[in-house]
Amino acid sequence: MVDDPLLSIRDGTPEDTSLVADFNRLLALESEGIALDCTVLHQGVSAVLEDASKGRYFLAEHGGRVIGQTLITYEWSDWRNGWFWWIQSVYISREARRRGVFRRIHDHIMSRAMAASDVCGVRLYVDQHNHSAKEVYSKLGLKRTGYQFFERVFEGHLSK
Repeated sequence: MVDDPLLSIRDGTPEDTSLVADFNRLLALESEGIALDCTVLHQGVSAVLEDASKGRYFLAEHGGRVIGQTLITYEWSDWRNGWFWWIQSVYISREARRRGVFRRIHDHIMSRAMAASDVCGVRLYVDQHNHSAKEVYSKLGLKRTGYQFFERVFEGHLSK
């Protein structure tokens, strides 16, 4: 499917909100066993798709049907005087997995990031138990860093 001319990558639009929210619901359930609050999720996806300063979704379509997604969010690096794009919310529909769909999304994101003069790199985080995702990311040339993440989730928001 990687070289399939019917496979294309496009920007998400507000009209994609329900589909993207459903993909995110499935992502959380499949990868971490978390059942998300669908109302909050729909509002969060809508916020991104209506305000590009929060991030942007890239959607993979095959024959006019969306089969995958990735969200990019932004982090300013004062050390590098540029933006890091963070890869998040990666979801590929079951029937399209292991067929190069994420590779196409990844390549699209990388070419856009490298063409932007103010983007200094691309980062992502992955659940420590998601071994298949870590294998995919390594094969695409993403390197494990020495950083570990810490967080504090405020009451009323999703936490593990």
